[in-house]
Amino acid sequence: MDETYPDPLAIKPFTRPVKGSVEVPGSKSITNRMLIIACMADHPVELTGALFSDDSHYMVECLKKLGFEVTPNAAEKTIRVSGTSGNITEESASLYVGVAGTAARFLTAFCATRKGGQFTIDGTEQMRKRPMKGLLDALKSQGTEIESNDDFLPVTLKPSGLKGGRIQLETSASTQLLSALLMVAPLAEEDLEIEIRGGAEKKPFVKLTQELMYRFGQPHQVIEPLGNESVLLRIKSGIPYSIPETVAIEPDASAASYFLTLPLVVGGSVTVKGLHSDALQGDYAYTKVLKEIGMTIEESSEGTTASVTLKTLPCDGIEKNFWPISDTFLTLAAVSPVLKGVTKLSGIGHTRHQESDRIAAMANELIKLGQWIEEGDDFIEIHPGLIVPSEVMTYHDHRVAMSFGILGCFNLYADGSPWLKIADPGCCAKTFPDFFTVLDQLRIT
Repeated sequence: MDETYPDPLAIKPFTRPVKGSVEVPGSKSITNRMLIIACMADHPVELTGALFSDDSHYMVECLKKLGFEVTPNAAEKTIRVSGTSGNITEESASLYVGVAGTAARFLTAFCATRKGGQFTIDGTEQMRKRPMKGLLDALKSQGTEIESNDDFLPVTLKPSGLKGGRIQLETSASTQLLSALLMVAPLAEEDLEIEIRGGAEKKPFVKLTQELMYRFGQPHQVIEPLGNESVLLRIKSGIPYSIPETVAIEPDASAASYFLTLPLVVGGSVTVKGLHSDALQGDYAYTKVLKEIGMTIEESSEGTTASVTLKTLPCDGIEKNFWPISDTFLTLAAVSPVLKGVTKLSGIGHTRHQESDRIAAMANELIKLGQWIEEGDDFIEIHPGLIVPSEVMTYHDHRVAMSFGILGCFNLYADGSPWLKIADPGCCAKTFPDFFTVLDQLRIT
């Protein structure tokens, strides 16, 4: 799955403003959600424009082990799933999810819908550190017997199906825990009522899950305020998904953020093909941040274009709460050394428990680059200073690698000489295996 890159990879700066267009992979969030939802169709479903990366690979392989016929075609960017109305035919399976949080959470909830059997779910050492407790507690209350490593992976489930009724779900660690339950709730014996607090129902990735459910035949969920910042979500059971034979996956808005940010570093314009403001993904809102900084964002039938003139550079820093679009905070944090003034990004505390401790990772590497950094539980503040050439450690985190890959395009020495190296560039295989190849192609267009 990995592209072959030198390790470390020296990033070649742009010597002129960028001008071009790119295609980014299909949305990871939608691909892995649709793989689960397609299994609940009563006929074959073909996903077009699907993501081919480590995350989707692990999901596909796990679904095969559960008995589903899943046929990926990387050349055509399609995945064909033979739905069984959600019936898991295998009685037991050992599932390996790598560091894919969506696969871990979604498959755990899906396996719990089966009556009988035994399923073990495990992943990398980093995945074993990512929170599962809220989901495991909810599934235990539904009758699933669970053995775990203190509520972390590896997890072994002995399911008895979802009974339905009222449960409490702790979602502060990750909204994927809620999305996992929402998607499989129609398979419950009775309507499922999920009590949550802290505004999880308003978060973009939960909205994305709900919109996919509504789009494919599920009735709108009733939300009832309970007080004390708690709400009750009611999901109808027994209503089958209604899915067409072909479903198109939209481009990944998180991956698009890197290329939309590139003109902020080198000037010029980049168009991300197929990305539009009607995207289901909340991360499209990152374009609003770019506009606040001073970039021009335009939409056409081709896609979304971000541009900035050389005379406008450097643009100002910004103080912004990234809670709704936290996957993109790294993109802006990485390029903050070329902005004017302080950049403070907050609302990102939960990213300390993702592929890496993302706040600490960004702080560590920006300090090595000569920047003055202040970090707190849920924020990072960057005071730009003279840039010091460095080799960036990526902590096995694709977003760290791609974000600093954009910063490396800055022509620090004014002669195109590389000054920034990316360690372990192959970690981008998680969501965007050929990221650095696509970036290189923009240099020559």
